[in-house]
This record gives sequence, structure tokens and C-alpha cells, in this order.
Amino acid sequence: MSLRSTQATESAIILESISKQISLEEKIRLLSGADFWSTHAIPEIGLGRVLLSDGPSGVRGELWDERYPSMSLPSATSLASTWSPETLEVAGQISAAEAKKKGVHVVLGPTINIQRSPLGGRHFECYSEDPLLTGVLASSFVKGVQGLGVAACPKHYVANDSENERFTYDALMSEQVLREVYLAPFEAAVKQSDPWMLMSSYNKTNGHSMSESPLLKNPLKTDWGFSGVVVSDWTAVKTVIESARSGQDLAMPGPLTPWQDGLLEAVNAGEVPESDIDEKVDRILLLAQRVGALQGLEIDSRADLLYSSPRQSIRKMAADGMVLVRNDGALPLSQSIRKLAVIGTHALKGRIMGGGSATVVPVAPVSPLKGLRAALPNVLIDFATGCHLSDGLEELPMIQCWIDDEANGVRLRFFDDKDALILDEIRFASKFVKMDGELEKTAKRIVASTKFRALESGVHLFGGGGAGEIEISIDGTSIKTAETEFDPEDLLGALLSPPQTYVEKFLEQGESIDVLVSYEPSSLLAWNVVSMTIGYQAPRRSDAEEMDFAVKIASEADAVVVVVGTTESVESEGYDRTDLKLPGLQDELVRAIVAANPKTIVAVNAGAPVELSWLQHTAATLIAWFPGEEFGNALADVLLGQEEPGGRMPNSWPFSLEDAIVSNTTPQDGYLTYSEELNVGYRGFHKEQREPMLWFGSGLGYTSWLIESIQAPSQISANSDLQLEVKITNTGNREGSHVVQAYLSCESSSVNRPSVWLAGFKRISARPGETLTVGLTIDKAAFRHWDTGWEFEPATFRLEIASDSSLKDALHTDVLVVKRP
Repeated sequence: MSLRSTQATESAIILESISKQISLEEKIRLLSGADFWSTHAIPEIGLGRVLLSDGPSGVRGELWDERYPSMSLPSATSLASTWSPETLEVAGQISAAEAKKKGVHVVLGPTINIQRSPLGGRHFECYSEDPLLTGVLASSFVKGVQGLGVAACPKHYVANDSENERFTYDALMSEQVLREVYLAPFEAAVKQSDPWMLMSSYNKTNGHSMSESPLLKNPLKTDWGFSGVVVSDWTAVKTVIESARSGQDLAMPGPLTPWQDGLLEAVNAGEVPESDIDEKVDRILLLAQRVGALQGLEIDSRADLLYSSPRQSIRKMAADGMVLVRNDGALPLSQSIRKLAVIGTHALKGRIMGGGSATVVPVAPVSPLKGLRAALPNVLIDFATGCHLSDGLEELPMIQCWIDDEANGVRLRFFDDKDALILDEIRFASKFVKMDGELEKTAKRIVASTKFRALESGVHLFGGGGAGEIEISIDGTSIKTAETEFDPEDLLGALLSPPQTYVEKFLEQGESIDVLVSYEPSSLLAWNVVSMTIGYQAPRRSDAEEMDFAVKIASEADAVVVVVGTTESVESEGYDRTDLKLPGLQDELVRAIVAANPKTIVAVNAGAPVELSWLQHTAATLIAWFPGEEFGNALADVLLGQEEPGGRMPNSWPFSLEDAIVSNTTPQDGYLTYSEELNVGYRGFHKEQREPMLWFGSGLGYTSWLIESIQAPSQISANSDLQLEVKITNTGNREGSHVVQAYLSCESSSVNRPSVWLAGFKRISARPGETLTVGLTIDKAAFRHWDTGWEFEPATFRLEIASDSSLKDALHTDVLVVKRP
């Protein structure tokens, strides 16, 4: 027996001994969270609490507080565009290092649901429309996180692909579709990287709520051998017996869960076997051991905290994920440029992340405008917003907010039900979320106040946001009181995007006023969480005036960079989109700028597909995604040619919503039917013989490539991997990167298959003129299909090596799969 096996056996014996020291009451208590983010501790047996944190694109930690910021990593579609398992492992390592700094034991990510429709509200948070690409990248992220002794938690198991009616809809699909598309990334993650936790989803799948689904036991824990803890999505456990008898292990958040209230009685009544409770507890104890929360059984991990300064890595992965989709020679920008116009609201701020639970308070985000000005100190750069994207309120600018004549900030005070002050603190933001302690249990009123100084004359808007009663006062006079409402099922929506009310106030430049927002929270306090904001909107010119000014500076510039994108009201957890259009007048803005200056480069700052009706009229267009807080520096690197836009599309973009393979995510009578079956994304475009605007796998880069030849066996045995070699040449004049992509199809198949499917890939780099021989392994799983189980069909498969899923430049060969002798 190996040393590792011996240690594992000894560890299991000790864990079993610890479990026997716990009473049934204590065991059941362990199965519900202690609070919003952590599990219960039992000091008598050396068990500490295990702290969980949102973390697919940055680890927030227990505190949602600008005083304790978190590094914002590129969002999932940005990372997936690298098609690089190595990059995903680095992202996981950075996440783990950030988690350790914040005392976090479990990173709630990656999100590995399939990008079934471009309308999906969390599309940006998922990797790809393809199950193979998703599974490979997810496995690498998990390995990166857990290599530092922090647990990863792939989510949401399974078919959590829409936000409309997300708590209740029932995803209906065949067993084949479920296994081959939607379970496939989870299977890959479990088998390849052994995640220590996995999250079940809110929705139903084929009639079963996922916190009660038989899929939690089979295939997850039986066929795949998942050894970790199945945690619920927050508030998803609604029953006692049905969920407890499934493979669900931990109900979050706590302490208010159905299990805490009724599970002991169900066990005593014989309705839930005590052995089921023991298994759940054993898994939680094993998790605690793995993350170092079980005294005396800590597992050695790489605790040297790699990436203690991760900004350079984040900057590089953001550039590697940017996808160049059009270039008539405008990029890289000429070194002789003397005057540059930068246009767009997104250029001024830049959207570095999507909305919802993937949100963090970033450390020091770099906007496109800031990044370009830093990179081009000797170039005259003019800026214009061009148009407004939203009529909503934003956070107060702290540079205009004063506690006294010396210090910027906002005073935040908490009062109890007797109006006694229980906390008084100075804050440096105007959005406040507290879910981290005892304070929220006793706070009945929250008051935020500041002295605001106007930088310009005009009508200023001041408001408050929160679920409950809000009073807005200006200079000591109450101006408006309003009762705001929220969906009681949507806890996260009430926290992250609370309803707002506002007042208008005309101010002269330099004038100061006292602004106070008083907030009495509603029933959110039942969960010991509160959320409030002070909102603001500065005076602004009309869209027509903004656009005229943008056109003027564009016409006078040597080149123009326009940054367009989506907003949090468009791409966020909690709701799906209704269309694929850029918000506001951004399309009209791009057309006007292109007409004014043909050297117009557009960067698309969106996490999911948007319509680009002007694409063919630009000098260059770049998909920048939500690239994390090094956005501006990474964009400057790419535009100036310091880095290549190395990304390849992880999804297909239709010309319009009507062209999408799945153009409706609204359940009908509570059901969401997956009628496209196996043909999601590029597979569907092939089946219907239609062209998307952008193919899955496509991207230009700054050089060109030629696939010279394929060497592959003409015949393999069923259930065998396929080994092949691809000869490929960099035919351009600079070093660059490329993704070699292998696709399979089987026209003679007697079973239901996609028209074509990704079977393997490898990212490579080469010097100008260099020819590489690339070894590629096609896993045997690429040839299998699901019937009543996994089967291999003797048939001739067409293997195509291509630069993208259009297969237009593909070299192909036939491979005969035969039964084993």
C-alpha cells in the first residue's frame, strides 16, 4: 500500500472516530449553515467553522465592504476565450491565494452551466456553449484552487441555464441530452479534478427539484465517485424528508433552514435513515479536514501564497482572452499616432465584471481611458461619452463627499428598535451590504449622511435604495419618503439591486448641501442581512449634444477607440435579457463615429453576445468581455501590439436574436423544454445550415496560420483514445498564438448525434514562419453516446482539424471505430 493510501486510510479511521463523538442533534445542526456564509463549529472535537464565499471571478470573502476589497479576475467568458487550461489553473491559484488572505475555505465557483441561449442572465459567468471546452477549463480552475488547500465548488448542478423563473422552472430534456451536454462538464470536473464541494441548483430537472434530485446520488456520487459536499444554492432547500433523503448534504444559508426545524423529528420518526445523516456529516468532516478546519488532521498544502501580487497575471490573461473579430490593418495602432479620440461611457469607467453573486468590490480597477493615457503619455487623447446608457442612479463620487472639511467619506450609523446608536462608522462608498455578524439582528434603522459639493451647476439627483422604507433629507429637511418593495423569493436581487427612489436638486457649481438617507429594512433582517445605497446622478447634456461632441472629436483625430457594452441592468444574475441590443444609443453612436472617421476601432465590453450591425464598417473590432480590473492596461497592450489579442470565441454570436439557436428562455407553464436537444450553439448552426455572425472557436489575432497536414490512424478500437499529429505553420510576420481545434461528425451513425462536435483542442505559439508538429489526444469519450448507458458505435467518424467551428479551412480524415476483438 502506498504512503498516500496509508495516510488516507488512517485519516478515514480518525474521521469516523470523530463522527461517533457527535450526538444526533449536533450532526443535524452541522447540516445547516451557522449563518449566511459559514458552517457550524464544534470546538470540543476540534472542528472549526468552514467559511464559504462567492468566487467565480474574484473572492469576496465574508465582508462586502469597500475597506476590504477583492481582486477582480476576468469573468468566465473572458477566461474561456483563452482556450488555455494553463491559464485557468493560474486563475484558480490566484483565487485560492485571495481566499487564504480572507480566511475563506471554499470558493463558490466555477460556474459551469452551458451557455444555452445568449439571453441567459448569467451567460458571462459560464465558460462556453460547448460541454468539452467547459469541462476541461473547469477542471483546470478546480485544480488551481485546490492545489493551495482551498475547496472549489463547481455550480449549479444541473440545467441552471436561465434566470427567468429560476427558482421553480422545470428543465425538460431527454436522458441523452442531459448526459451528453448538461451533465458532461460536471462529470469532467469530478473525474479530472475531484472538487471538494459542488452546488445544487434552484431549478427542477425532469420533474425533480435539484436539491431533491436522484441525480445527486446517481451519477454524481455513485458512477462518478464524487467525494465532496453537495451544498444547496442559497435558500434552495424547501423540504425536509425529500431533500434529506437525496444526496444533498448542506443547506445554506443558516441557521433558518427546513432541516434545522424538522430533520431531527423526521429521523426519530424513521422517515429519514440516520445512516443518511452520518454520510452527510462524514462528507462535511472530510471537507473540514481538506481545508484545514479540523484540528490535528490538517492536510499539507502549498501555503506559500503564489500570486500575492497577481495584477500582472490578470493583465496577461485579460489580453489573451480578447478576441479580434475584424481588422483591416488598423491594429496594432501605428506608433506615429499623435491624436486619439476615446469615446463611450464604458471607456470612462469600463465594466470589469457582471452583476449578481459574481460581484466583488475591486481593489484598483483601470478604465480603458486611464489605461490608454498611461500607455500613450505623448499622445493627445480627447474623450467623449457619446451617449447615456441608463437613467438609473450610480454611487456617490467620494471625491465630492465630505465628513468634515478634511476627510472624504460617508457617515453610516445603525440604530436599534429603541433608536439607540449601536454602530457609527466612516465609509468610503455609498453602497452598503452587511451579512457578516450579529449587528444585522438588532439594527432597525440605518442612516447614511454626507456633505456633498457640486462640481458643476445643474440638476443633481440624490436617492436611496433598499428593501423597506427610505427617507431622503436635504439640509435637514425631509424631501421624500417612500416604501420600496422586492420579490421575497429573490433575496440576492434585493441585496444587489435594491429598488430606488430619488429627489432632484438644482445646485450651483461649488455649492454644498447635507444629504441624509434614512433606511428601515424590511424582512430581509430575517436572514440577518441588510443592503442600502445612496444613489446619485450628475447634471448631464442631452444624448444629441453628447453625440455631436463625440463626432467632433472623432473627426479631428488620427484614430478613434469606441468602447461599447452592456450594463448591470442587462447582464446580471436574477433575470434574463429580452434582446441582444446594446443599451441606449450605442449602435447609432458607432455608426456616427465610423462616418466621421474611417479609422474607428471598437472594443465590445460585454460578457455575452450582442448584435453588431455595424461590424463590417469598422476598421477593427475587438471582443473585450468583462476582463477584470486590469481592463484598461490589457486593452492598451492589445491595441498597441504589446500583446496579441489571443482569444478565440467560446460561443457563437448570432446576427440577431431571431437567428439564435435558442431565442427564448421564458418557461411555459413552469416548463422549459430543451427542444434543440444536442444542438446547442455552433452545433445548431451546422444542423440548420446557417451562418452565425461569429463562429465558436473563431478569432484573428495578429498573425496567420496554415494547417499543413494531419497524421492519424485510420482505425481505432472502441473505447480507445485517438492519438494524432497536426502540422501547422505561422505564415505571418510576427510571433503569435493559435488554437488547434479537432471536430468529429458521423453521417452514417444509426444513433442521434450532433451534426458536428468539438473533440479536442490545444493552444500553441510559434515564431514567424515556424512550423510546429502538434500532438493531440482525442479522448475516447468523444466517440461515445448515451443510450441506456454509455455505448460506442462501430462507425466511420470524420475528423476535421480547423481554426474554428465553421470548418471552412479544415483538413479532414476518416477514422473507423471498430469493436474490440
